[in-house]
Amino acid sequence: MTHDPAVTTPDSAHSEDPALFSEFPPTSYEAWRQAAEKTLKGVPFEKRLITKTYEGIDLRPLYVRADTAELPHIKALPGLPPYVRGTSPLGFTVKPWAIAQELPYGSPAEVNAAARADLPRGQTMLNLPLDQATLAGLTPAYASPDLVGKGGMSLASVEDVLTLLDGLDLASLPLLIAAGVHALPVTALIMAAAQRLGVAPEQVQGCIGMDPLGRMVATGGLPMPLHFAYDQMAALTAWAITDAPQLQTILVRLDPYSNGGSSAVQDLAYALATGVAYLRAMQDRGLSVDQVAPKMRFSFAIGGQFFMEIARLRAARLLWAQVIAAFGGGAEAQKMVLHARTATWTKTRTDAHANMLRVTSEAFAAVMGGCDSLHISPFDECIGLPDEFSRRIARNVHIILQQECNFMHLIDPAGGSSAVETLTDELARSAWAMFQAIEAEGGMAASLALGTPQDQVAQTRTERFKAVAQRKDVIVGTNMYPNLKERPLVVRTTDSVALQAERGAALHKMRATADATVRDQALQSLAQAVALRSDLVPATIAAADHGISLSEIATILCSVGPGPRFKAIPAHRASEQFEALRAAADAFAATSGQRPTIFLAKMGPVAQHKARTEFATAFFEPGGFAVVGDQAFETPEAAAEAALAAEAPVVVICSTDDTYPTIVPALTGAIKAARPSTTVILAGYPADQVDAYKQAGVDDFIHLRANCYAVLARLQQQQGVAL
Repeated sequence: MTHDPAVTTPDSAHSEDPALFSEFPPTSYEAWRQAAEKTLKGVPFEKRLITKTYEGIDLRPLYVRADTAELPHIKALPGLPPYVRGTSPLGFTVKPWAIAQELPYGSPAEVNAAARADLPRGQTMLNLPLDQATLAGLTPAYASPDLVGKGGMSLASVEDVLTLLDGLDLASLPLLIAAGVHALPVTALIMAAAQRLGVAPEQVQGCIGMDPLGRMVATGGLPMPLHFAYDQMAALTAWAITDAPQLQTILVRLDPYSNGGSSAVQDLAYALATGVAYLRAMQDRGLSVDQVAPKMRFSFAIGGQFFMEIARLRAARLLWAQVIAAFGGGAEAQKMVLHARTATWTKTRTDAHANMLRVTSEAFAAVMGGCDSLHISPFDECIGLPDEFSRRIARNVHIILQQECNFMHLIDPAGGSSAVETLTDELARSAWAMFQAIEAEGGMAASLALGTPQDQVAQTRTERFKAVAQRKDVIVGTNMYPNLKERPLVVRTTDSVALQAERGAALHKMRATADATVRDQALQSLAQAVALRSDLVPATIAAADHGISLSEIATILCSVGPGPRFKAIPAHRASEQFEALRAAADAFAATSGQRPTIFLAKMGPVAQHKARTEFATAFFEPGGFAVVGDQAFETPEAAAEAALAAEAPVVVICSTDDTYPTIVPALTGAIKAARPSTTVILAGYPADQVDAYKQAGVDDFIHLRANCYAVLARLQQQQGVAL
């Protein structure tokens, strides 16, 4: 993917080559391609060396200077519009990215303990995911228990915030809170606690982000009309402009799309369309683009395609600068603030320690792309709550990148790479075209109502799952190279019932000790502010300060009427189908005492069967099957006798296409005659003999184009393994 200085374009002068290469004659791209095609021995160059991506972009094996010569952004400098090379002239040398590790524990006390352990050890931003009950605006006392503590911290009162911040310096600690549609009550609780701690609003920094469209995509609806959500966003943003200048109030989260399996082009288009929807809504409510744009932060999930992910963040800044310029915004407003997190989509529950390697690559790409803050997933994130060890390993990846890999001494390290610059341009162009299509449908909300983004993501997800099923997309430890002897990790989960009881008791105690008259007055003032659409933020902060809970505030804010209902995008991970197979096989082994079994009938000498023996073993083990049969056989009769003695329900014949005509009919016939229920599979797909082998009794064929997941699922069902 990187540019080789020794490969030049025809118009490149020899004098332009670096001195290091001066003793080597320059080689043209055409000469390199001819040499490459020669090694392919007749296989088309485009078939073997061009990689098709889910973005509709063809990845080439080599990029050269001519590819970037005419790109419109190629002469951009770091810190200058269109900010493709970063929003600061000196990059990380002045301000490194914030180490924003999520602390996903259920109670404020647990989060506080984790924060007090991690902040002195490298963490620089307090990243607080909220639980599903809080995001829904529900009191923990009466919410469904499975929502309390699910996905993050239960937050109900100003006392919770005080518990959370005990021993922490709010005045110097940036916050990152994705608050969905309830950013106003969350901000009110934070600000009420800040007042009690002696921290002025102008000292509070970071982002308490409202993202109604993102919440709608994740859940399928809102608890209030979208226009009133925008009223709250405008009120909160206007208040922050004057009272909390260091606090961002709008967060455009792409996680709901990424977790659904979206492509980089789709993410970029939806980011632009959502950002534009918020800008327009704020303009309609009297705020200018120069006021609103700096109050926005964008959050991207970073996947495993290294160069594509670098290009995605660079293209995001480029496109956002273009959008803000079109709105008439100035140079400062054109700067996009980027949060990144390593993707949930790419993480596995099987062989989970491999996630350490995945997040390292993803974090590397996020940093190369110039993120402003970053969460690196602990390796056990998709299994349960991280412990101190897994948090430490993830946090140390940041520190190694900063202090051992010297990223704090670099400015746009990807800049000038022919591959990265070309991909940046291609992504930007494709995403801009998709964004314009969304605008033609009436904007992001209208497009979501029509179901267009949902259908687009579903189509990409289907393509991804198909590629995983066929093992075109390799997931180490899951659909390839599984470790059937791995020891399951300890699963740490939140005891939602106990947590609900604890949280309910704390809330009841707070209400019992509060002055009922003062509470009633605060509730009335808030209801009046909602009705009049005025002084929303001061009234909400006052209500929080007087003991009104988040759910009570949310109830009043939602009293204006029902919200829209859209089709949600379900969250998935790429490995989940194969993980289900493994879980079923493990459960079967636990109850029956042995794994479901595959018998390999290896025919002839090692050279004859080795390739397909190894292929077959790698094919069946991802389904949790025990692959048995160490002996090779000289005759079909001997192989059939051994297979029947092993009582294996599935027999796989492994040899070569040339030898199969003399082996398959006899071997299959002997097995089927003695035990008709046995499934016989042939390793390979000799196209001209397939029908004949089926006539002889072969039930299936495994080969490079086979749907591995479908075959394994079918065999599990036949053996009574499937859950």
